[in-house]
Amino acid sequence: MSTDQVMLKVSNLKKHFPQKSGILQRTNNVVRAVDGISFEINEEETFSLVGESGCGKSTTGRSILRLHEPTSGEILYNGTDIMNYSKREFRKLRRDLQMIFQDPYSSLNPRMTVRNLLLEPLLTHNICSKKVAEQRIMDIAEKVGLSKEQINRHPHEFSGGQRQRISIARALILNPKVVILDEAVSALDVSIQAQILNLLIELQQDLKLTYLFISHDLNVVRHVSDRVGVMYLGQMMETAKTDELYSDPLHPYTKSLLSAIPSNHPSEKKERIILQGDVPDPSNPPSGCPFRLRCPEAHERCAIEKPVYREVKENHWVACHLYDQSNLDITNESDYNFGETTKVLK
Repeated sequence: MSTDQVMLKVSNLKKHFPQKSGILQRTNNVVRAVDGISFEINEEETFSLVGESGCGKSTTGRSILRLHEPTSGEILYNGTDIMNYSKREFRKLRRDLQMIFQDPYSSLNPRMTVRNLLLEPLLTHNICSKKVAEQRIMDIAEKVGLSKEQINRHPHEFSGGQRQRISIARALILNPKVVILDEAVSALDVSIQAQILNLLIELQQDLKLTYLFISHDLNVVRHVSDRVGVMYLGQMMETAKTDELYSDPLHPYTKSLLSAIPSNHPSEKKERIILQGDVPDPSNPPSGCPFRLRCPEAHERCAIEKPVYREVKENHWVACHLYDQSNLDITNESDYNFGETTKVLK
């Protein structure tokens, strides 16, 4: 159950990757992987980021932990701006901010036993003695469903679901406050996914954790989330409480994503919204609204003016001109490419 206290607040976060070429490796362009997104996560809440592959979800999570150094923006943890922390200061903060990666096998050292994998972060952060650490290892192993015998094995001796349990244990052994889950169940079988998701929910309740859940699976997101943010081309398109987003989506992109969810019953008919074209190049995004070239509701203003990310209903934010009543005087319509799916709203 989330509280009203904001644990993590991200404001206008940007992460641009320079593109270099030539012998001198001069920067000739930048990839705008994350281009000015804002959201906040309350204490003990699960906030999910969804969107197509390449929209910037994982880069957002890594930028918050400064595995990628953000280009600009503000990241507040418990009200404190951590963007200007030195590497030494941020190292101490990593006890509170942990990440669980998509592939549990590549994120675990194959030469280390489970015991040593769990011991390493405790010794790195000099949290406790080896004697106390042994008890903490046994406690967290039990919480994630690992036996005493299993902690002496190596990662290759486990199944995918068990390896993910090890990754979860390694992240939680430091008693973090915020956990970023980057596609943490997407590499698992459906039945194992359910087990890991239920485990994550139980651990959140027991340890009072705050989750940033990154996924492309909208069914999984609906199951675990309190609120959902929809990203496209490095920008936030819509944010709302989970039930409201799934029952009453506002942005055309959100509607198209939700229409792709398979029906629960074979006889249930569902209208599929198929988007035309491909996701634009993030190093050369379109003018105005980033979604306009694929949007079935696009009109002239979308090519000229970027929509403002605004609260259109209580706790429901959207970046779309369809929900902005102000007028714009268009003078040079011929200068803009509106795309094949464009139509004029009257």
